Amino acid sequence: MPVARLSSRALIAVTGPEARPFLHNLLTQDVETLSEGELRFGALLSPPGRLLFDLFILGQAEGVLLDVAADRRDALIQRLSMYKLRARVQVAADDRPVFAAWPDAPTGFIPDPRTPLMGGRLYGPATADATEADYDAHRLSVGVPDPAADAPQDKTYPIEADFDLLNGIDFHKGCFVGQETTSRMKRRGSIKNRMLVLDFDGPPPPFGAEVLKGELRAGEVLSGKGGSAMALLRIDRLDGELTVEGRPVRLRKPAWMGQDVLPSSTD
Repeated sequence: MPVARLSSRALIAVTGPEARPFLHNLLTQDVETLSEGELRFGALLSPPGRLLFDLFILGQAEGVLLDVAADRRDALIQRLSMYKLRARVQVAADDRPVFAAWPDAPTGFIPDPRTPLMGGRLYGPATADATEADYDAHRLSVGVPDPAADAPQDKTYPIEADFDLLNGIDFHKGCFVGQETTSRMKRRGSIKNRMLVLDFDGPPPPFGAEVLKGELRAGEVLSGKGGSAMALLRIDRLDGELTVEGRPVRLRKPAWMGQDVLPSSTD
């Protein structure tokens, strides 16, 4: 079973007697009911409801450990410090490494809360026998977006990045930053775009390359490698032949995505 160190991820420890209620009121995920050793997936949004930080949330006896994009860790620490005001909370970087194993979660690894197909994660020392590129290829094979790579900061709604389908939003927990817009999109079914995988022959198109259905814009390519790439696509323009830079591409619906998410003609 492959194990890779994820150098693109880093940790933040949030501790103190008010750590859980503090994060519960900010994040898309329920933090107050998080058990020690349990891992959940969520995000911190902007007030208008767009993605700022994707994160995993690990319950600990003294608080919570956040697994975040390494190049955004300092920015998240700064934002959390801005929100905490007089809350009895400490926010600090944690230097333990992040590892992932797949396709299952071996002993010592915590199951990935997005889908069992993503394996598990471990925080602390481990021995790697694979690379982060190998893990990224597996992620694309499963069809799971990487918001840190695929969602430009403060431009993408979490539902567009499939957070609602990957256990990243608790719609029953009450208020969180950006909750009004997120709940309204889900309640009204006003979801126009989704991140989905495109398969193709040859190297991946560049980030931002236009996806066309005939002459109509159907979306844009995001991160990719090998013969696959994540793309942000209009779900009402997926029922015909798609091309990128003149090349045919093939839409692949992931196994974890429900039957009613896309128009039936694309299933």
